[in-house]
Amino acid sequence: MNMPAHPMEPFRIKMVERLVSTTREQRAAALQRARYNLFRIPSELVRIDLLTDSGTAAMSDGQWSALLRGDESYAGSRSFYRFEEVVRDLFGFEHVIPTHQGRAAEHLLFSLLLQEGDAVVSNNHFDTTRANIEARGGLAIDCVTDCAYVTDAECPFKGQIDLAKLNDALSRHRVVLGMATLTNNTGGGQPVSLKNLREVAWVLRNRGLPFILDACRFAENAYFIQRRERPDLSIRQIAREMCALADGCIVSAKKDGLANIGGFFACRSAELAEQFKQRLILVEGFPTYGGLAGRDLEAIAVGLEEVVDPAYLEYRVGQVRYLAERLDREGVPIVKPPGGHAVFLDARKFLPGVPPEQFPAQALACALYVEGGVRSCELGSLMFAAEGRPAKLDLVRLAIPRRVYTASHLDCVAESILCLYERRHAIRGLRLVRDVPVLRHFTAELDVVAG
Repeated sequence: MNMPAHPMEPFRIKMVERLVSTTREQRAAALQRARYNLFRIPSELVRIDLLTDSGTAAMSDGQWSALLRGDESYAGSRSFYRFEEVVRDLFGFEHVIPTHQGRAAEHLLFSLLLQEGDAVVSNNHFDTTRANIEARGGLAIDCVTDCAYVTDAECPFKGQIDLAKLNDALSRHRVVLGMATLTNNTGGGQPVSLKNLREVAWVLRNRGLPFILDACRFAENAYFIQRRERPDLSIRQIAREMCALADGCIVSAKKDGLANIGGFFACRSAELAEQFKQRLILVEGFPTYGGLAGRDLEAIAVGLEEVVDPAYLEYRVGQVRYLAERLDREGVPIVKPPGGHAVFLDARKFLPGVPPEQFPAQALACALYVEGGVRSCELGSLMFAAEGRPAKLDLVRLAIPRRVYTASHLDCVAESILCLYERRHAIRGLRLVRDVPVLRHFTAELDVVAG
């Protein structure tokens, strides 16, 4: 059988980290101690860690060198001005304010713009975004296209906002803010087209509403736009054009910033930027460091320049495509087409005998850890259930850290999944034994359903 081609890594490896070796029995015992919550598994017991692509990238020699240039001055650090220059050039926003990570920027922005009862519309709100909105007494409304909920539908821009749903939300709720997540993490890492962003911006502007991008994976979204919509534009040009349609952006630099920590908020409004800075000082730090060390700002600045390299993006998205195509060839149900940062398994199709109330995606993720020491993340009825209703999809996200794993690692992941698929009918569901009110997937405890 012909194997999908794996793109050559556009780099050489100068340092390696030893992987642990554990037995199935050790992993089963560790999972039981962790109460079937993979966030509670010590990393030293994980062989291949696909829990998240956030903050897990391998930094380049340029980034490590930049760490030594870090200016740790409390105010007016030269590292901030270097960081500010790169963000302004790439995103086109005048006001740039660092935060220690993306969710801090979300928290500060929503504390300024939301009152109880206000609504925010987006394609899909991810976990921390939704939680920060709801913590303010707000309502997070998903307006993603219906195609996003059909996992095997080959829609080229599956992360798009459905304009009919958007207009319906605007007519029925007190919407104060519009957002778009690029790429759409919840729905399979799927992109949003420039055309759709332009249409959404027009609708919101006519209502006098601000439009903010969650642009933590902006480069991956730009890659898909270039391949599927605007081959005449460079990645940098597409990034600028996406941002030109918005009033500002929130970015976790732990994704396409290729850094291990950090984020920022950028916008056009001097008034909003000043209000944001005043809140920032209370909880994050002075506006020229925002909870980060100068060396972190330097690393992010270099990472943002490296991430728009076409060779890097071809390799990055190609890795995801390689793993997805291998699983698809063997009949494993996945979200198609493959997205930019992860492969998503359709757990309801993988485990048809496990009902949504027994958390099939979490059950599958736990089984994968025991099988091959591969840690993944549930995006389903544990993470997104609302008022006792299951999520619309139960997915297992295999988030591939940037510049970390090779084709051999991905082959090991595929072999573990294929072994599970052969005996999928033996995998049992889970039940909650300890629930928590906010972001429960991080700390909840579960057990295997008896029988």
